[in-house]
Amino acid sequence: MPVRPTAITGLLVLTWDAARDARGFFKHTYQHSELAQALGREPRLRQGNHSRSQARVLRGFHIEPWDKLVYVPRGLATCVVADVRPDSPSFGRTECFLLGDSPGRLDRLFIHRGLANAFYCHAETDYLNDVSEEYDPPAAAAWPGTTRT
Repeated sequence: MPVRPTAITGLLVLTWDAARDARGFFKHTYQHSELAQALGREPRLRQGNHSRSQARVLRGFHIEPWDKLVYVPRGLATCVVADVRPDSPSFGRTECFLLGDSPGRLDRLFIHRGLANAFYCHAETDYLNDVSEEYDPPAAAAWPGTTRT
């Protein structure tokens, strides 16, 4: 199965091989059914987001009240996920991924709500994330632990 768990509860890596030829490549980035099986529940994606960052930009840790499915289709980013949930069995653990163009990987990360994530861009980078809730500023601001740095 191309969905594998990590040492952090609620953090999954979705890996599909690319079919390459002279024209380029084609690959799946996720399949709903496989993600649902790995989660043990139906994933819910309500909003897609796209950011572009210049080289040497650090997007600091975000702790948000929604699940997030991350993908770096262009550029190169080091993505770090930290379990800051005090009641979690993996509290205090971190995982680091090099995503995007070579030498990075075109994997996706499923980041459970409440996990902190950050990324550093080694080159101009496109960072896509689909989230389980539509952005609602008052609700997001009221959620304990929501930070933006």
